[in-house]
Amino acid sequence: MNFHALLADINAIVWGPITLCLLVGTGLYLTVRLKLIQVFKLPMALGLLFKPASGKGDLSSFAALCTALSATIGTGNIVGVATAIKIGGPGALFWMWLAAFFGMATKYAECMLAVKYRTTDAKGNIAGGPMYYIERGLGLKWLAKIFAIFGVGVAFFGIGTFAQVNAISDAMTIAFEIPSWVTAVVLTLMVAAVTLGGVKRIANVAQKLVPTMALGYVLACMWVLFTFSDQILPAFELVLHSAFTPISAAGGFLGATVAQALQIGIARGVFSNESGLGSAPIAAAAAKTNEPVEQGLVSMTGTFFDTILICTMTGLVLIITGVWSGDTAGAAMTSAAFAASGSEVIGQYVVTIALVCFAFTTILGWHYYGERCWYYLTGSRLGDNGIKIYQFTFLGLIAGGAFIHLDLIWMLADTVNGLMAIPNLIALIGLRHVILKETRKYFAKQQALANQSTLTQQG
Repeated sequence: MNFHALLADINAIVWGPITLCLLVGTGLYLTVRLKLIQVFKLPMALGLLFKPASGKGDLSSFAALCTALSATIGTGNIVGVATAIKIGGPGALFWMWLAAFFGMATKYAECMLAVKYRTTDAKGNIAGGPMYYIERGLGLKWLAKIFAIFGVGVAFFGIGTFAQVNAISDAMTIAFEIPSWVTAVVLTLMVAAVTLGGVKRIANVAQKLVPTMALGYVLACMWVLFTFSDQILPAFELVLHSAFTPISAAGGFLGATVAQALQIGIARGVFSNESGLGSAPIAAAAAKTNEPVEQGLVSMTGTFFDTILICTMTGLVLIITGVWSGDTAGAAMTSAAFAASGSEVIGQYVVTIALVCFAFTTILGWHYYGERCWYYLTGSRLGDNGIKIYQFTFLGLIAGGAFIHLDLIWMLADTVNGLMAIPNLIALIGLRHVILKETRKYFAKQQALANQSTLTQQG
């Protein structure tokens, strides 16, 4: 058995019924017990994005969200959606929506816990995330270490390096005929220039780049949707139909079962928005706030922006233009979809620039996530030397990521993502009573303040 076949078998186990039930089941449980918090508290969460920073922390709530979004808005929004629909058909988009809807409750819970259980490390920096709420909340340090090991694995071999670098390299070659080795060298130098400056430099770049690139990409998608406006309703019908019905082969599409659509849709949904993965809580823990619930609400909007908005835009563009059943795949498939609008500029250049920006910021965010996991494992023993080992290893993997085959990259990324999610989901289940208690206490306090304000005005 070769390595590719072995990895395929491991991936099938990792993303088997147990993990899928854990992901969806945890989100479903939290959705019900938190009384559809992702629906009824979304307006409040969006309002909190603009609340002035106050409290202990390294970053504003908005900066923490942008740092988290820098890691989540990446190739999953362009290449990941294309891969999901190519393998599972249009129905995969429905399962991405489902994963995102329940994932919003999961993202709220894990980011709220990150602030509640955060601490300060030996260097005076805020330290938080699943490692800390597993250790300090559940008292299971061994499980916290397992999470941190998988976290470093995702940073090194999953979302953080290979998938992003390969996507950037392919896009630059297709659009500008730039050799892969040139892209690898330039990208490595750019990543080093930002990441070696620490979390505040990463956050500063993220605050400027993430909103701009997201808005630009959404506008480009809206242009294509406007051009094919008569196909939007049929596209939604196709998504809903194929989510529950096998799709036969057509053109370059090999056909897909409902199980394939479900599995690839949820896997790519998690790859895209990272809800339940345990990554976003690491950034959320650094937020300047004294209210864990408020940061949980702010962080919850990340899944909304990432999957409900941006992934949906990409998916609809792929479906209404018909390229999903063609012979292209990955970034080339998405570029072909935008080119179908009749504008070569949008198809070739705007998509390429968006992909490069998305992937670049994802690399930055995951460098930070992996570094915090690495520090949790080695900080007390290796100190600054340990961080240097991590940084140079990460940069080395960035340099080599452009030369690895696409299929192997996505399979490896899916595998380590699933392994990272399992200990985090176990922690969320174990701390479910804390999540409910903190949430109820916060909203009871807010209601009391509102009642007091009303009485004061009436008096």
